[in-house]
Amino acid sequence: MIGVIGAGAFGSALAAVEAAAGRKTVLWGRRPPEPPPGVEAATDLGALAGAEAILLVVPAQATGPFLARHGADLPPGPLVLCAKGVDARSFRLQTEIAAAALPDRSLAVLTGPGFAAEIARGLPTALTLACADAQLGPRLQHALSTPRLRLYLTDDVVGAQLGGAIKNVVAIGCGLIEGAGLGQSARAALMTRGFAEMTRLAAALGGRAETLAGLSGLGDLALTCGSTLSRNFALGRALGAGLPRPEGTVEGVATARAACELGARHGVELPIAAAVADVLDRRATLAEAMEALLARPLKEE
Repeated sequence: MIGVIGAGAFGSALAAVEAAAGRKTVLWGRRPPEPPPGVEAATDLGALAGAEAILLVVPAQATGPFLARHGADLPPGPLVLCAKGVDARSFRLQTEIAAAALPDRSLAVLTGPGFAAEIARGLPTALTLACADAQLGPRLQHALSTPRLRLYLTDDVVGAQLGGAIKNVVAIGCGLIEGAGLGQSARAALMTRGFAEMTRLAAALGGRAETLAGLSGLGDLALTCGSTLSRNFALGRALGAGLPRPEGTVEGVATARAACELGARHGVELPIAAAVADVLDRRATLAEAMEALLARPLKEE
């Protein structure tokens, strides 16, 4: 049995693909969720007892409050963290938050390039499963992979999380460029240099560059930096065009400033993340942020 906590679009999509593979799947929500076909709905966390894995699919900024309130009520079993973001208050990764709240719990991360709407429709998707436990990782990989959802395994939990988190910030930046009509060349440049920032920060925190070159970094970046299915890109495009902010949770908003703080703590320059944060915080206009980026000293790539 697979347990899924969080009945939003992504949680429901993951529940749907697991149920379609013939696995008993229980979807928990604070209010009775309307589950996809074949998925059982629950409002009692006890209904997840006996699960091979419990997928926590709540927004990144809600992980800490959720575990503080409900962590003691979670049934035993590996906890797979599915949110992409850095906590805006503590500047911690999702696994660091979970390890502090549940020190004896086995943890893993599910991340990578997957839109909820496409996963829910059963379209083929490949994601990264990151787990530091050499025995648990392969078990979870087989327990969660389906004929339509292929999981690639890594033990680089830090790199996988930072790729998924920082690409949201870069996607907002690409959306800003698209909305302002600054051209495809500018968007390609920002995406590429944003990838360099992701890689530098991950390496400084103990991640590996090759992880960022995979699904959880480059793959996710390619998906979200040019599609309106990405909430981060859609937000940036709206702001760049002078339109109101779209409704809904946009993970990159909180992560932008948190990433800058992480970079400062580890001596890593993140000029693109800083520019996006400045625009989001209204500390600079898009024109001012672009001018500052273009005026940086020339350097080798």
